[in-house]
Amino acid sequence: MTETPITITPVSGRKGRAAFVDLGRRFSADVPHFVPQLRSEQLELVNPDKNPFFEHARVQLFIAYRGAEPVGRISAQIDELALAIPPQQGMGPGTGMFGYYDAADRQVGDALLAAAEGWLREQGMTRVLGPISMSIWEEPGLLVRGHDHAPMLMMGHHPAHYQGWIEGAGYAPAKKLVTYDLPIGSHFPPLVERIVKSGERNKRIRIRPVDKSKFEDEVRIILHILNDAWSDNWGFVPFTETEISYAARKMLPLIHPELVRIAELDGRPVAFMITFPDVNEALVQTGGKLLPFGWLTLLRWIRKPRGKHMRVPLMGVLKEYHNSRLASQLAFMMIELIRQEAVGTFGATRAEIGWILDDNQGMIAIADTIGGTINREYLIYQKAL
Repeated sequence: MTETPITITPVSGRKGRAAFVDLGRRFSADVPHFVPQLRSEQLELVNPDKNPFFEHARVQLFIAYRGAEPVGRISAQIDELALAIPPQQGMGPGTGMFGYYDAADRQVGDALLAAAEGWLREQGMTRVLGPISMSIWEEPGLLVRGHDHAPMLMMGHHPAHYQGWIEGAGYAPAKKLVTYDLPIGSHFPPLVERIVKSGERNKRIRIRPVDKSKFEDEVRIILHILNDAWSDNWGFVPFTETEISYAARKMLPLIHPELVRIAELDGRPVAFMITFPDVNEALVQTGGKLLPFGWLTLLRWIRKPRGKHMRVPLMGVLKEYHNSRLASQLAFMMIELIRQEAVGTFGATRAEIGWILDDNQGMIAIADTIGGTINREYLIYQKAL
């Protein structure tokens, strides 16, 4: 009996993007511990008219078919800003990416990777990184450790067998990302408490919550610090002005001022820390659907989130203070203030910090000092084209 051939079809337009998203949702539903995300949000991420990533990126979406049945999907993308990054920081000229990798079997996976690679070659690329879905700031890397527990918001969650398929297609690890699990119900070690108390006595330092009444201005302060603090990191791509405004709009419903802090030195913002209650705890209840009653569950949760889990996706200190005692002091002060609020106001018992580059010694030292342990690992792969 002749095996039905696999065909790879480029997709675009509203119907094509919807089919692409719905296929991914079908695959995700079969992954243990996966948390269904809002379909409307997933559609927005692949919509050139909605996601400002497309202002500086070329993107092609593909769906694999075996006969008439869709059996996989993948994206291929080129971030023009990433092309301008020095090669020693992981990106640079000639670097394209793949993402949104889902496949029914290894044969389909190989065909999808080949299609993405072929498109990138046609665009003049000489190297591919992935999976990155779709910006480095969205869901970078393939989950290779931590399949046994549910992901937090904005973290990818993939079947364990994808690792063997990608590596079998000639990909080698380029960078490891990790997250740290942190119990927050009790006080941090005495060393951290002493550092925090010392900072509290320093009249030059002020740790303040964000002001939601002028939130876009606050986001600009935060992302200015982020663009400076992370500028030498592997994989760093700066936020554009449009992306800053977009991020402010998307983050606002999840922002609780007690959980987002800006550190000032002599009145000048020099560091920040963002913490989100884990909205995935609510999305589990809605099944990723707003209708008929999911919107009510989500709205109630957003207004008054109560749950066990918090996620710290971003923190940073201006580069001029890196490798200084002040940098770690500001970090510990923000962490302790937010810990108190997370426990006392929101009833949280644990937090997840990350992702963190596996060579970011400063952040790793902070996570280790406050008692964090690695609970997830992601790999970004590379391959010459």
